[in-house]
Amino acid sequence: MDGRPRVGRWLLLEGNRIAVAGALLTFVYAVLMFIGTFWSFEMRVLLTETQTVENILDTFLSGIILLVSIVVSINSIVLSQDMTSIEKQEDRIRGVGDFWQDVDDLTETNKGTTDIRAFLESMTAVIQRHADQIADEAADLESDFDELANQYSESVTGSLDHLEEIDNIQGGDFALLWMALEIEYGPLLDRTHGLRSRNEQYDSESFDESLDSLVEAFQLFAVGREYFKTMYYTAEVSRLSRVLLVVSLPAILITASAILAISADLFPEWWILGLPPLHSLVSTVFAIALLPYIVLTSFMLRLSTVAQRTNAEGVFSMG
Repeated sequence: MDGRPRVGRWLLLEGNRIAVAGALLTFVYAVLMFIGTFWSFEMRVLLTETQTVENILDTFLSGIILLVSIVVSINSIVLSQDMTSIEKQEDRIRGVGDFWQDVDDLTETNKGTTDIRAFLESMTAVIQRHADQIADEAADLESDFDELANQYSESVTGSLDHLEEIDNIQGGDFALLWMALEIEYGPLLDRTHGLRSRNEQYDSESFDESLDSLVEAFQLFAVGREYFKTMYYTAEVSRLSRVLLVVSLPAILITASAILAISADLFPEWWILGLPPLHSLVSTVFAIALLPYIVLTSFMLRLSTVAQRTNAEGVFSMG
């Protein structure tokens, strides 16, 4: 992901979603005005077909209403997961408590918290410790196995290198979640089976215990990452619905008013960049009518990227 162009990374991940939507909206409006500037005669001919323009705006108007209905329905489905019986709520709370107890037992601390930064710091430390133990336990065995264990330990360390900057990371919970997504634990877990098989000829119980502890640490890390990812999805989808509701009402009103104005041949008198009022009006209304879709795009760029990244991780993955 680091190889992407900086602008692409900002659009996909780092930028505030409202700022990304604003940038996309500006780009769309600039393109519409650019076309009118350098293709003025053809655009004038097209825009005189006011019935066609009205039909397009009618389609936009229907689409906005449908889009808002769909997204709000999805948000309702997401929120409905919290509307369960007292028994399921109790099981959920107990499950969270058991998870944090397992984390405390493994890390030998008593700092169970829903803060992703603290979780990543503690799990990074415990994974690194057990990886070092694997290398130490293999030091007394044959040289080829010792080398294999050291390579594995270095691979684990390499997967955690980017977390050294966790104290300096900025960008809120998403930036921390993305750091967690960059830990590729699936291949590392797979390699533990090979190490365990090689250890059978040495029958080192302490080496097996170190492997078991490392596997448990990776498993708890995976569970915690999925937990934080679910929290992120819920918050992001809820925010998307809220923003869509805010921008859709003005978009509907402006689009409907523009349809009425075009039908009645009532156009403003202002000119922009030397373009006739009809073109300026249509370009502005088209951009505003597309705003709900632009907002949806800005949010889905990041949501889909997280989903794709998660799909590429774990024990099994799909391309």
